[in-house]
Amino acid sequence: MENKPTIHPDLVKDFVGNAHGDFDRVKQLLEQEPGLVNAAWDWGGGDWETALGAAAHMGRSDIALFLIENGARLDLFAAAMLGKVEIVRSMIADNPNLKNTLGPHGIPLINHAQAGGVEGQQVVDLLKS
Repeated sequence: MENKPTIHPDLVKDFVGNAHGDFDRVKQLLEQEPGLVNAAWDWGGGDWETALGAAAHMGRSDIALFLIENGARLDLFAAAMLGKVEIVRSMIADNPNLKNTLGPHGIPLINHAQAGGVEGQQVVDLLKS
């Protein structure tokens, strides 16, 4: 496996920070550095967040879907926001404690589903059952 140079931390912070809502900037930065798609930023105290994680708790399905289409690794929180109820159901069936797991910034899984609006409603219902 080839060792690649690390991505400058300021670029990672900018990418993850903008994934909370600035779709144009996310596209621009990903075009500049495709390796950012799965980069994570530590906001402090081990509060690691990827751009997909940022988009997920903000309910930005447009940004999330763009990132996934460009190679971002789908996680439980993004699946919840995007309303991928079968994925969430399967993961919770495998590990029921995931129902209460916290994502970036300590945001509960159900909040991610709620951020998805109509798309996330089935996941909200699942988590409340």
